[in-house]
Amino acid sequence: MLTALTTSPALAAVTAFGPHHGFGYGGGPGWFVLLIPLFWIALFAVLFATVGRRWRRRAWEARAAGTAPGRRAETVLAERFAQGDIDEVEYRARLEVLRANNPAAEYPGR
Repeated sequence: MLTALTTSPALAAVTAFGPHHGFGYGGGPGWFVLLIPLFWIALFAVLFATVGRRWRRRAWEARAAGTAPGRRAETVLAERFAQGDIDEVEYRARLEVLRANNPAAEYPGR
């Protein structure tokens, strides 16, 4: 009877695809196979989020600060007015000069 069980096709299938097939005593790679793609997906997600956030932040800061020369000049003029270096009449006069000399720039709210 033992000979019949050891030579049966079912036992051969269990032995061929059993826990000791090809990968030593651990039973194969198992769920560790999923860790490699998950690691790379997580790495790319973190890199994309970090680089994307920095890129979007710099773009937003450039828009908020106004990288156009006329916008920078207006910002400096507004800061001087806020600090009390110039009065309102001088601020408005200089602002009109800046805007008249920079017609290509678009000024929302004007």
